[in-house]
Amino acid sequence: MQRLYDFLRRHPTGVDSFWALVVLGIALVSSVTPGTRADGTDNVALIVPFVVLLSVVIALRQRAPERMLLLAVALGVGQLVFDVSTMPADFAFLVIIYTVAATGARWASRTALATGLCAAPLAALRWSDSELGMGTTIAVTVFQAVPFALAWVLGDSIRTRRAYFAQLEERATRLEKEREAQAKVAVAAERARIARELHDVVAHNVSVMVVQADGAAYVLDAAPDQAKKALETISSTGRQALAEMRRLLGVLRTGEHKEAGEYVPQPDVEQIEDLVEQCRTSGLPVDFKVEGTPRQLPSGVELTAYRIVQEALTNTRKHGGENAGASVRLVYFDDGLGLLIEDDGKGAPHELYEEGGFDGQGHGLIGMRERIGMVGGTLDAGPRPGGGFRISALLPLKPAP
Repeated sequence: MQRLYDFLRRHPTGVDSFWALVVLGIALVSSVTPGTRADGTDNVALIVPFVVLLSVVIALRQRAPERMLLLAVALGVGQLVFDVSTMPADFAFLVIIYTVAATGARWASRTALATGLCAAPLAALRWSDSELGMGTTIAVTVFQAVPFALAWVLGDSIRTRRAYFAQLEERATRLEKEREAQAKVAVAAERARIARELHDVVAHNVSVMVVQADGAAYVLDAAPDQAKKALETISSTGRQALAEMRRLLGVLRTGEHKEAGEYVPQPDVEQIEDLVEQCRTSGLPVDFKVEGTPRQLPSGVELTAYRIVQEALTNTRKHGGENAGASVRLVYFDDGLGLLIEDDGKGAPHELYEEGGFDGQGHGLIGMRERIGMVGGTLDAGPRPGGGFRISALLPLKPAP
């Protein structure tokens, strides 16, 4: 049945032609019976052209609805002029009125409604029955006009319904395109975030490995135990860096169907203490204090705080010089989290921080400001009086509106 239905939908003119032949056959059979004309006589030669043309109206109603409407109006006027009374083929008037109301132009739809409402009164005047009273004639005329009105109302409702569904389809298509565009933007933003994460992971861990390797080479002959400990630190740091890099790079693989959250590590504030301890192990003295009452923070705030501390300590290790030390302060406020990272090393020119973390790739203070801006925070960074560098940040619990 579904195949038959699809076939009929693909060949509307063929279906209409079939029904046109049915109407033609019924009309031709009825035309040979007495009483076709109002005066009781028969004129088959006059009736047949009207029957054939009305059948054509049905057959071509969907291919040229406006033209078929004009043809039907002309045939209706011809019936009035040549005194060809109503017959089964006049069913084509209802069909064309419905078709024009559903698919035709607006002017054609209005014309179909007007002619349909006028058809019954004109027929009543042309072929009046003297035996019927005035009231009965009016009632019959109104009753005969109802099918024309119903055909137009049905067609117009179909037009409205189709327009509604077309609007829904257009809206769905537009929303689908918007979702695709938003998905592309989200993917680009996620990849940019992963690039920042990757920079932080590589810069920090590789810096630790370089410092430990230099120390191991220096004491290899004099203190083998210290050299062995340094090599163990290099090994564990390298494994940690590789693990994080694999998880980060997994998101960038094409054709991956897993969620990004399954790959990307999300360090939090509690891991800052482990980060500080790792720096101490690598030879950088770090004073770490927490003020206020620790509590759960939004994941974005915690990740931003961790990465800022990581970036600051990495820069201290790389550019603070020998015997440099650092201090890290975490302050819990009622409406946010404060960070204060200071070092007493010789530091590097402030312009180098601004240019992107000493590697020309835009991951220094610019990267910090970008991270803090994403959570609606503020950053104050610059050289300390007497030497060293100072970074102060305030991360609100809720982004600014």
